[in-house]
Amino acid sequence: EVCNMINKKYNEFLPSLQSAEELVAQVEGLTGSIDRLKAGIESEVQRDLNVAMAEFTELKQQLERDSLVLSVLKKLQEFDAAIKEYNSALLEKKYVVAAQQLEKARSCLKTLESRKGFELKILRALSTELTVQTQNMLYHLGEEWQKLAVWKLPPSKESSSLESVLHSELHLHTVPPKEEEAAGPPAASVLQAFAVLGELQAKLKIFGQLLLKHILKPLVLYPALQPLTEEQSDGFILRFQSQGPGSGHCSPVEVFEKIKLVFEVLHKYLLNVPLEQPVGQAEGRLTLAELLGDMIWEELSNCLIQNCLVNSIPTKSSKLEQYIEVIHSTEDFEQALKEMKFLKGDTTDLLKYARNVNSHFANKKCQEVIVAARNLMTSEIHNTVKITPDSFIALPKLPDLKAGDHLSTQRASELLHAAVVTLEAEPKLSQYTFALPTCRISASVQQLMELAYQTLLEATASTDQCCVQLFYSVRNIFQLFYDVVPTYHRESLQKFPQLAAIHHNNCMYIAHHLLTLGHQFHYRLTNVLCQGAATFVDMVPGFRRLGMECFLAQMRVQKGEILERLSSARNFSNMDDEENYSAATKAIKQVLHQLKRLGKVWQDVLPVNVYCKAMGTLLNTALSEIATRIAALEDISAEDADRLYSLCRTMVEEGPQVFTPLPEEERNKKYQEEVPVYVPKWMTFKELMIILQANLQEIVDQWADGKGPLAAEFSAAEVKSLIRALFQNTERRAAALAKIK
Repeated sequence: EVCNMINKKYNEFLPSLQSAEELVAQVEGLTGSIDRLKAGIESEVQRDLNVAMAEFTELKQQLERDSLVLSVLKKLQEFDAAIKEYNSALLEKKYVVAAQQLEKARSCLKTLESRKGFELKILRALSTELTVQTQNMLYHLGEEWQKLAVWKLPPSKESSSLESVLHSELHLHTVPPKEEEAAGPPAASVLQAFAVLGELQAKLKIFGQLLLKHILKPLVLYPALQPLTEEQSDGFILRFQSQGPGSGHCSPVEVFEKIKLVFEVLHKYLLNVPLEQPVGQAEGRLTLAELLGDMIWEELSNCLIQNCLVNSIPTKSSKLEQYIEVIHSTEDFEQALKEMKFLKGDTTDLLKYARNVNSHFANKKCQEVIVAARNLMTSEIHNTVKITPDSFIALPKLPDLKAGDHLSTQRASELLHAAVVTLEAEPKLSQYTFALPTCRISASVQQLMELAYQTLLEATASTDQCCVQLFYSVRNIFQLFYDVVPTYHRESLQKFPQLAAIHHNNCMYIAHHLLTLGHQFHYRLTNVLCQGAATFVDMVPGFRRLGMECFLAQMRVQKGEILERLSSARNFSNMDDEENYSAATKAIKQVLHQLKRLGKVWQDVLPVNVYCKAMGTLLNTALSEIATRIAALEDISAEDADRLYSLCRTMVEEGPQVFTPLPEEERNKKYQEEVPVYVPKWMTFKELMIILQANLQEIVDQWADGKGPLAAEFSAAEVKSLIRALFQNTERRAAALAKIK
């Protein structure tokens, strides 16, 4: 069976083997055929193909060269045709066509020059020719433009005055004769040709600057200037005439009307020209008005703001409502310029400035207030006015409270009434309790305070933002005073006692008003300030300190002078020596003279109580120094004692006479009698005089076992020292000294 199986499988396999062997034989035959074919292709067909490729490449290159030559020749032909067309159009004064042909020729030349590897010597000649023709064209256009727009101007040296401006004229010959109307206006042709050549910007810039300098700006700067237009057959003339005053500020409404008139005429005769764009620029046609507007509007707008709108901003809030006319006029002015296409886009800086009038009003008002305040601060201090408890700054009448404030006011008045009822049975305060005492202050400071009140009143009638600005401007006034006056007047305040006294009064006067200044306007100011911010109380201590420090510095100077004069009295020793006595007498007289002079310069200037304290302090300095020097002497002869007593009597007799706070002599006696109140060492000095003339027993009696008047002024050691100096060493002196303890 196994053999049968093997035979069977062999019989099945044998046909497949034979078939495979046949296929192998066929493949080998086919492979031989392929090899022969490949050898034939490589030897014959590839050679023919290479020849064909070389011929094709050569033909292609030849075609490219021929195409390039053809395109170059075509461009050269176009260039030549454009130049011929240009020459023909120029002769016929068809400037736009001529300019377009020149630009076409320029485009051809650029195309030729851009072809790399194909440089022709002729291109340089063509470029030169094109430049020559362009300049020729620009020359002709320039000549035409000069005929169209003729400026007649004054000599350049005189161009800044009203008289010279009146001689400025602009002649525009832009209306063609009737027989030429069909050909189009020459002005448009010339300007469009300039535009095509890309030269219009330069020409228009010069025209715009002349227009600004000689027509538009003078109309803003000189209120008397009026534009006059005179129409003629071929155009118009723009000139000026003078009407009214030559100085002052012109109303914005009038200025806008004048400038609008100029633009209307210019638009009619010159500006309403659609422009051909230079080749290669974005599409969309501009008008001449738009182009000129872009060039001069910013400068014209700034001029109108700085020289017209700034001056028209009101300085009183009551006039702000009237300013709406200026805003409407500005809107109409801009709208008119937009319709003439002189302006484009949204609201300009000019209109924004006009609409922002509240902010400008506040800034202008604040600036005016600060300038006025500074001028007052730098004026002379010595020009004074008298202030009495009855005098006050007339408070401006405040507007009625709003309805919402009525209830709080009613409650406040009820509380006040209740308080008055409860106080009726108690002692009442004088009406002058909180009043400023009679004194003299600088007239400029009174005016400064009036300025502060007026500014705060202005604030109550203003918008919230303006109110806040004005309120802080008033605070700035006082801060400025605090910083400027002591510095600006430093030398005068140090040198002149009267000015130091006036400055002291000025500071106290300002501090007095600052206590209530914010409260008086509390319910009238904006809500922002009503929440506790509307106050000046925080500045009061600073002003009081400023006045006191200045006056105390002057007091120190005067004290120094008194002590310096007394230092020349040779310690009041050896008065029996004539020379020493003369020196002491001179020193006493000099001190009294100084005090009298101060008494005069401070008279009717300082408040009486301040005057008396100041004079008392200085007299006390002199008496204290004299008493200290005499008490320190170790030996005083009888003659010395007499002479020292004489000197002291001079001080006691003449000292009170320096107290002259009031101009009326009889009213000063009261204060002269009250000298001991203001001079702490007065009784000490009187007791010293008693000692100089007393015997030992009288001194002991004055001491009265430490309970007498002498003991109240001198210590036991000082009294003993004086006894030893005055009396010789005897038993009586020893007994007297023993009782002084």
